[in-house]
Amino acid sequence: MNPLEPRPIDLPATADLGLRSDLASLDDAKIIGAPDDPADLPRWRGKLAEWLMGAYGRTGYDGGSHYEEPGREWTQTAYSVALVWLWDDQLYDVGTGRFTPEKFVRHGVEDFGGYDAIVLWHAYPVIGIDARNQFDFYRDVPGLAELVADLHRLGLKVFFDYNPWDVGTRRAARSDAEEFAALVADFGADGAFLDTLKEGDPAFTRALRKANPAIAFEGESRLPLARISDHALSWAQWFADTHAPGVLRAHLFERRHMMHHTRRWNRDHSDELQSAWVNGVGMLVWESVFSAWVGWNARDRATLRRMVAAQRAFSDVLIKGDWIPLTPEIPDKAREHGVYGSRFELADITFWTLINRDDEDFEGIVLRSEDQVGDWYDVTSGVPITADDEGVHLIVPGRGVSGIVRVGATAGTSCRATARRLGTMARPHLRDSAFPMAPAQRIAVPTPTGEASFGPVVSVEAGGRTLVVRHRRRETGLYDQAPYVEEWKPLPPRLHDEQTVTREVELADVSVAIREVTNAEYAEFVAATGYEPLVANRFLAHWVDGAPAPGTEDRPVTYVDLADARAYAAWRGGRLPTEDEWQVAAELAGFTRAEPLVWNWTESEHRDGRSRFCILKGGSWYRAEGSDWYADGGPQEPDVSFKLVLTGGGLDRSETIGFRCAR
Repeated sequence: MNPLEPRPIDLPATADLGLRSDLASLDDAKIIGAPDDPADLPRWRGKLAEWLMGAYGRTGYDGGSHYEEPGREWTQTAYSVALVWLWDDQLYDVGTGRFTPEKFVRHGVEDFGGYDAIVLWHAYPVIGIDARNQFDFYRDVPGLAELVADLHRLGLKVFFDYNPWDVGTRRAARSDAEEFAALVADFGADGAFLDTLKEGDPAFTRALRKANPAIAFEGESRLPLARISDHALSWAQWFADTHAPGVLRAHLFERRHMMHHTRRWNRDHSDELQSAWVNGVGMLVWESVFSAWVGWNARDRATLRRMVAAQRAFSDVLIKGDWIPLTPEIPDKAREHGVYGSRFELADITFWTLINRDDEDFEGIVLRSEDQVGDWYDVTSGVPITADDEGVHLIVPGRGVSGIVRVGATAGTSCRATARRLGTMARPHLRDSAFPMAPAQRIAVPTPTGEASFGPVVSVEAGGRTLVVRHRRRETGLYDQAPYVEEWKPLPPRLHDEQTVTREVELADVSVAIREVTNAEYAEFVAATGYEPLVANRFLAHWVDGAPAPGTEDRPVTYVDLADARAYAAWRGGRLPTEDEWQVAAELAGFTRAEPLVWNWTESEHRDGRSRFCILKGGSWYRAEGSDWYADGGPQEPDVSFKLVLTGGGLDRSETIGFRCAR
């Protein structure tokens, strides 16, 4: 498979336009593609209506009572959802150890026009580093309840993430459904994001609805027709489309069903944005994919800002209005340039959502409208427009969107005022489609002071080295480059394959301790300095009454995070070894690994302004079994590196991570 080409399953479905065609095959479509010949469009629209009536009968659809559940109405207008690592620098300040929801919301408003909901991603890619399960990675977060309450106060709905593949970590007395339901009840989550799933198991969804009758479910892939009746949202992920944009099958079936377009590795989101615009659905904003920066370009951010303001204002028209996809009102000249659009009409309000597939702007007549009565507004750019006998003259920007609203005489005054307001608010289209690079930078290695006193060492001589580093790619990569740029869905085994990196490094003379710091040595440090971490959560959690448990004094100290390890090393007149120093030292005679085997922190912390990670070396005694999604475990050779995406709130403290000193 060519990773830059869509798989057969991703391609748009073709509607058979024959007189006696069997349209049941469209029941499983992602997108129902548009015909190549514009002359076929009337028959194509007829077939969409024919398929819709047949699909209702084949599924025994109840009319969507699920969408009328009090407290779940928000899903229908959740046009912009952010998927965010719980410890994203926009949401958490590692310097103060506090969540920063106002900063996160402000960023969303300024860059994307504001979010309607947020998925708090929490466990992958760190789960499996020790025995903690996915629920522990929520339960152990200090201040999580307050964060959810603050996000609610700021107007966002909150999804928690469920990982069905988590089968090999700590098992709880309750089932997954009961555990997740308890999280929903205790923290007030509004939605459940079903990671890797198309749909939730009925037993799982029943348990969650018992905890919160209004809970909303959103899967990651193509939702079966039968589950649209109890899943209010779904992702439109890895969806290819025709040049004239097709129709999203699940949203056509139930207009109240919200979908979110996403291609996580893309640097150009214009295709997804345009499909969302003409279908009247939403977008998923995902700027840092498990610490790999994939931020949106300026043009696409501006496009989403134009879209969501109009979608929120005229959501009733998009959801309840008569929908004509690929409206015939667009003149041939505009269509031949690449201008397409949908028409939505409700109660004397007509909303046209127009796109331009071409890179160049189109300026001219975009609509031939026979009905010139009413007031006309460009609700995306704020530029005044008029309709005359020739039609509606407008600029539809290259690879962008435009929106036109006609407010008739019988429309309400509030609708008119909304259209007027949006019609005067400037939201310019931006042309800058360059990827906003944000390379991860390694934090400077500290210079120790005072006399080093951390016991026997091995000596690494200064000089250049060619180091071969092995790592498992996963979705994190190793350093700052997103591992699957512009690719369609990467599949196992390639998704988790082993990669080799050759690095030319220059090392100074350095001494590296031959073993890890022990519990007894760390106790001496705490007693001598009174050291207290910024956030005490999980600090030395394995000790008893503030001291190592009897018989564990000579074991490697664990339940220390990077800051805790650095503090000890500085007290000893040293620092942590870098990943390169550790790898070279580990090949020298005298370098040892204490038991039980633990990963070692290194002085190779990286930051890109949104996420942080540190390279671990050495492997550990623990290995989570049952899923390739788990963090690496077990003993590892010196050339193996593991990228630990850093958390906050003390969650980096683990029973499987210790450290040694260097100078």
